[in-house]
Amino acid sequence: MKYPLRSHLRIIAVLALLCVTGTMTFVLSQGASQAPTGFSTPTLNENQGSQSFSNGFPESVGSIFADVQATFEEQDGVDTGLGPLYNAQSCVSCHQNPVTGGISQVTELRVGHNDASGNFISPTISINDGQNTVPNRSLVNDRAICAEAQERTPGSENIRTFRTSLNTLGDGFVEAIDSNTLFAIANNQPSQSGGRIAGEFIQVAVLEAPGKIRGGRFGWKNQHASLLSFSSDAYLNEQGITNRLNPTDTTSVCKLTGDPEDLDNDIDRFAIFMRGTKAPPVDSVLLATGDAQAGQQLFSAIGCNICHLTSITTAPAGTAINGGAFVVPAALGNKVIHPYSDFLLHNVGTGDGIVQNGPADTANKMRTAPLWGVRTRDRLMHDGESLTRNEAILRHAGEATFVINNYRNLTTTQKNQLITFLNSL
Repeated sequence: MKYPLRSHLRIIAVLALLCVTGTMTFVLSQGASQAPTGFSTPTLNENQGSQSFSNGFPESVGSIFADVQATFEEQDGVDTGLGPLYNAQSCVSCHQNPVTGGISQVTELRVGHNDASGNFISPTISINDGQNTVPNRSLVNDRAICAEAQERTPGSENIRTFRTSLNTLGDGFVEAIDSNTLFAIANNQPSQSGGRIAGEFIQVAVLEAPGKIRGGRFGWKNQHASLLSFSSDAYLNEQGITNRLNPTDTTSVCKLTGDPEDLDNDIDRFAIFMRGTKAPPVDSVLLATGDAQAGQQLFSAIGCNICHLTSITTAPAGTAINGGAFVVPAALGNKVIHPYSDFLLHNVGTGDGIVQNGPADTANKMRTAPLWGVRTRDRLMHDGESLTRNEAILRHAGEATFVINNYRNLTTTQKNQLITFLNSL
């Protein structure tokens, strides 16, 4: 039976309400307070971090917020372990818009191929005129410290994609979300969407807690569950700097320093900086306009908020997470955040075919992009290939097909109102 648009939107509005109220049952705790927001980590050339303000994350000797931001912005060279393969010289090179820790237009290259059974295979890439190889790694680094080490994509690797760098502001709150909360959200989505949306919750290794696993939430494939694991992985794969959790370089061609190279445990300081950042703020002036308010209602009415979840509450202060390696402090615990994401993997028709830490079925699934701070982004979706909000919305398919059909059925005025709302985030 076919329903007119008005009736269909009523049905979706009810589903959206169930989504919000049902989710709130799992994520809200008595006495929860709003997480602090603000773009409060400006990038300075001198006295780095001196004008920055944290979310109240506890400081100690060696973890003063200004100092850990300076480490996040520090440029590495060959003499401090850069390379041999790398993409950038510092964390801020990829995470800086409009302030240190934010998103940017920088992309990385991922490649691979499928075997005869359709299983994704990470490539082995020859370097140094075939004398050396980089095995079993989907990442192709754009830069090298010598010409001999430079990687190039083999013609055999016909799965190719770019990945935009991610926002890290507010990620301390994301880390503090209880895995059970994410699992509950995934379990409820089929009933909230008539069986059409089913986010996948995966558990991945916590590098700092050997043998322990936790619900993934960082990276386009949810390949990490903790910010320390994320920092360690990025230091090795994006800057080529080995550390205690990833102690071996991907190649020794032209290598000048011994492993591990992170003698000052910078990965801990990166994690502390991200844990100390505030959540991205909304444009309160734009959000208060009639068009943005109408767009916010439409966002829920057509079903966008089933995956782009409006509110989640973090675990209580004192909760041990990351396999017991980290205890949620008061600055991060029992805080309501508005990430506009469920931090789950979905097939919305834009999957890149790459498998990382998840099972084979995640090849064409991507993590729901958090929309907080999206107004600071000009290249959208995981690959940065969508340049307008409308184009990004219309790229959604798969699990999101019925939601996008609802969007298509909106009037031009309503579509513009919804996009105005997005531009306020």
